[in-house]
Amino acid sequence: MGSDCVKELSLHILDIVQNSVKAGASEIEIAINEDIENNLLTISVNDNGCGMSKEFLSTVRDPFSTTRTTRKVGMGISLFEAAAVQCGGHLDIESEQGKGTKLSVCFEYDNIDRAPIGNMAETMVTIIMGEPNINYVYKHKKADKEFVFVADEVKAALDGVPLDTPEVLNWIRDFISEGLSDAGINM
Repeated sequence: MGSDCVKELSLHILDIVQNSVKAGASEIEIAINEDIENNLLTISVNDNGCGMSKEFLSTVRDPFSTTRTTRKVGMGISLFEAAAVQCGGHLDIESEQGKGTKLSVCFEYDNIDRAPIGNMAETMVTIIMGEPNINYVYKHKKADKEFVFVADEVKAALDGVPLDTPEVLNWIRDFISEGLSDAGINM
């Protein structure tokens, strides 16, 4: 099975969000839509970072195309795309310099080779710990139910207490876990 490299789709999301952080995004939206009726799982990550040139965008699916200086390979997008293609899906990416990047990945929902989504509460806490000043918007829809987490709303309620405070991170983890569960979304 080709998806052995990454056991959960949430780890792909983490990798893509790290790209958005490196691109200087101040807002990153992560959206997951479990459209069981149409047998589709769609994951999108949209940011308002620096974007990519047309030249770099044309090579971004190549694992040997990276902006990293610490290593010569950037496997994130190519592995995510391979996981989608293996499951009857595809990856689309749009980017414009100075405006940001939109990445969307579709999978056949019931494909036997599709990795599970994974623990999105833990993934969001990891993302926030890495860069707590970004406004993360996480939307997860399944059938007619939807859960939404907006980091800036939590920041406003905390009145200056940083998001990466351990007690706040624990609360965020619980809030997301309970919200997903209440919406019938099982991780």
